[in-house]
Amino acid sequence: MELGGLIFLTSGLYMGWSLGANDAANIFGTAVGTRMVQFRTAAIISAIFITLGAVISGGGAAHGLGALGAVNALPGSFTVSLCAAFTVMWMTKAGLPVSTTQAIVGAIVGWNLFSGYPTDQEALTRIMTTWVTGPILGASISFLMYFAVRFILNKLNLHLIQLDRYTRNALLLAGAFGAYSLGANNMANVVGVFVEASPFRDLSLFGFTFTGTQQLFMLGGLAAGLGVATYSKRVMMTVGSNLFKLSPVTAFIVIFSTAAVLFLFASEGLADAMQSVGLPSFPLVPVSQSQAAVGSIIGIGLAKGGRNLNLKLLVNIVLGWAATPTVAATISYVALFIMQNVFMQQVYM
Repeated sequence: MELGGLIFLTSGLYMGWSLGANDAANIFGTAVGTRMVQFRTAAIISAIFITLGAVISGGGAAHGLGALGAVNALPGSFTVSLCAAFTVMWMTKAGLPVSTTQAIVGAIVGWNLFSGYPTDQEALTRIMTTWVTGPILGASISFLMYFAVRFILNKLNLHLIQLDRYTRNALLLAGAFGAYSLGANNMANVVGVFVEASPFRDLSLFGFTFTGTQQLFMLGGLAAGLGVATYSKRVMMTVGSNLFKLSPVTAFIVIFSTAAVLFLFASEGLADAMQSVGLPSFPLVPVSQSQAAVGSIIGIGLAKGGRNLNLKLLVNIVLGWAATPTVAATISYVALFIMQNVFMQQVYM
């Protein structure tokens, strides 16, 4: 790969770092907030399983995002990714769990407007629909799981020490599932805009083919792991302890239900299985992990009567979600103009 291609990829790595700092924080935010899992342990598990999910299952959601607008020049991919990452970083600094999905969608729409390419309205509608269905689905799953788990625990009548041990292990397993689902679904947000103009070529190692797309996704996963380790603690505490006070058991429910939402919209195998029996499948598109996490927490709050929800913080989070795509699109359009007319880089073909 040429040095220029590597330089242009840096914005994708920055986007991956932002994903780890913001969205990946929500995987273990509830567990760390309840002090059941140490931050260091959460960071290590997140880094490993995000990368595995990205490399093994990241292709489905990437195709769904690519349908929105195929950024076909490497300088354009660099600019779009950088603008989305900057938007996420800006709101992360304010402690808000914003959506990287909304940021990259807004940035791609900005590229479409600048380049003159039409925005695929069907693809945009599919993605925007998840901005509503994602939180609702997360809330529904966590709401039902709360009563199911409470019923099981009442039947088992575990000793407090046994409950603590089982809950801690359940949090770790759910966190690994959540990290894998995040890599499978949201890595499209990190490197999806580079797929069309990827500087990587397929490699054959020991009889296995490591595609250029998988190489992109692996780099994105590693960058996300670095983001978790270096800058995610503040958002973990926002989601894990400030929006709604969670017990260790309800923390497990939130992590699992959030992971389930992402997995449903990322699994090509599940989509094929549902279609094979004549059932409608979930669209393979990137879903906001932050929205699914907040929705799951709201589901727990409603199951417990809704009395302790921090409505003021919830309003601020929703306002952040509403502002993200508009801000990202505006910044992207302006930055593309500067890149092409000041730095003389062709941002579209």
